[in-house]
Order: sequence, then structure tokens, then C-alpha cells
Amino acid sequence: MDLSDGHTGHCLCRNVAYTTGSEPLWVTICYCRFCQRATGSDRMIEPIFERQHFVFTEGKASVYTLSSEGSGKDVDVHFCSRCGTKLALTFERWPDRLGIYIGTLDDPISILSSPENSKHIFVSEARPGTILPAGFKVFNRHATENDGTPIEPTVHKSPYLVGC
Repeated sequence: MDLSDGHTGHCLCRNVAYTTGSEPLWVTICYCRFCQRATGSDRMIEPIFERQHFVFTEGKASVYTLSSEGSGKDVDVHFCSRCGTKLALTFERWPDRLGIYIGTLDDPISILSSPENSKHIFVSEARPGTILPAGFKVFNRHATENDGTPIEPTVHKSPYLVGC
């Protein structure tokens, strides 16, 4: 693999760095309580990559495992044990995928969300007053059932205000 492929990022203290090794498959914008707690914000913007191409290039990430309230499957949070920055997520439910915390990218605007490459999930847990953009796929919870069956998205024709 050519380490110049894809995107690079690191933690606050630069102890742990990575390369994605490829372009993202899609971008998930998630409003679930896990993502709110994990980011300290109202949502997580999470580009999803093929796990096989992702490499930690500096340092070693620590891993915290918890069971997802949404699927009941384990989610592994990869983080720097020195500064605490969360860098990536891996999933028992999708073992060939990996998500990154977009703010850890060296160039966070190198991956943009568009109606063609993104979906908003767990909008049922979004804070009231959250504005969902027009034209994006929106899901109350996950975009698929636990068995992998796709769920039909909602697509709003104009910006949508959650909880109002």
C-alpha cells in the first residue's frame, strides 16, 4: 500500500498518527447519544473507510470496547492513551469497515458531506433545533436492520428543523 493514498491524521499530542489508505466509502453524520458523549458535541461526522487500508503510522492506539445500544454489537474506540483523543471506531457489526473522527484529520475539509456520499442517522436522538439539510438521506436510527436489510431513508426537500 502506498501511504500517500488517502488521508492522514493524528491525536492532539501527535503520539498516535494514521493514514486511511483510501478515500472514504461514505460519510455518516450520527446524532446518537454514544456519538454525542464520544465527541462532547451534538453529533459525530464520521467518514467510513475500508478497514484493510487503514494503518496507524505512529504510536499505538489504545482500545475501549462497549456494546452499542443501537445494535447490541461491540464498538471499539481507538484513542491515544497519552492525550485521550479518540481517533477511530471499529465495529463487530461491520468488521471490514472503520470510521474516523473527522476532526482528527490533518485536513478536515478534505472530506466534505454531500447528498451523494452522506447519510444522517439517529436523528431521533438529535437535539431539538438541529437543522437537517435538504436532499440528504435521513434515518431515525440505523440505515439498516441488524440483519443488514436496508431501511428506506427520508429525504427532505427543504431544510428540516428537528423537534419543532
